[in-house]
Amino acid sequence: MTIDTAAQAGFQRLRGRLRQLYHGRSPAAMRFQMATAIVDVVIIAFFIATPLIRDRPSFLWIDYSIAAILALEIVARMLAASHVLRLLRQPTMLLDLFILATLLAPDSLENFGFLRILRLWSLSKRGSLWMQLRRTRFREWEDAARAVINLTTFLFVVSGFIYSFFFTGRPGIEGYVDALYFTVTTMTTTGFGDIVLPGIAGKLTAIVVMIVGISLFVRLAQAVFRPNKVTFPCPQCGLQRHEPDAVHCKACGMMLCIPDPD
Repeated sequence: MTIDTAAQAGFQRLRGRLRQLYHGRSPAAMRFQMATAIVDVVIIAFFIATPLIRDRPSFLWIDYSIAAILALEIVARMLAASHVLRLLRQPTMLLDLFILATLLAPDSLENFGFLRILRLWSLSKRGSLWMQLRRTRFREWEDAARAVINLTTFLFVVSGFIYSFFFTGRPGIEGYVDALYFTVTTMTTTGFGDIVLPGIAGKLTAIVVMIVGISLFVRLAQAVFRPNKVTFPCPQCGLQRHEPDAVHCKACGMMLCIPDPD
C-alpha cells in the first residue's frame, strides 16, 4: 500500500467515524452529540456576555479561542456530511459561517456581533437534542422548550441590536441593561416610557419588537397551558402529535403503540 493510498484510507475512516458520531444513535454518538450541545451552550453564554466584557484584556483571547473551536466543529461537520455543498446551503451552516466571521473580525463586524445569539436557534434545530428529551419523563415539555428557546433567542437578538445601534454611547453593563429593559417592556407592551428609541427608526424598531414579541409570548403560553401531547409519528398518515394515552390516530384511525415514559 502506497503512502497516498494509506492516507486516503485513513481520511475515509476519519469521515466514517465523524459521520457515526454526528448522525448515529449509539451510546457513544449520543454522548458526543450532547457534549457538542454543552459546548454550544458555553459559547452562547459568551455571546450574551460579550457586551459586558468587550473592554477587558482577555476578551480577544476568549474570542479567538471560541473562533478556533467553532472552526473545528464546522470542518468536522463538513467531513461528516455526505454532500458538502448541500450542507453549505443549509441556513444553520450559513449562520455558523457568519458567526465565525464575526469572531475572526470582532472590530470590523462589531455591529453585527449580536447575531451570534442566533447560535441558540441553530442549536434548537438539532434533532438529537429533542430525541434525548423524548426519552425522559419531560418529553411532554418539548413544545414549551422550543417556545422558550425561540423567545429567548428573539429577546437577546433584539437587545443586542438595540444596544449596537442605539445605545453605543453607554458602554458596559448600563447600556446593555437599558437595551434589555427596553426590549422586555416593549415585548410585554408594558411601555413605561422612561426609555425610548429616538427617531423614525426607533419607532419602527419598537413596532416590530411589540408585534413579534407578543406573538412569541402567545406561542409560549399555548405550549405551556394547552393539553400535553407527545411526538409519535403515525405509521400510516404520518401525523406527529398525539395525546399521551391515545390508542388510535385521530386523523386516520390507525392503531398506535405509544411507549410509556420511563
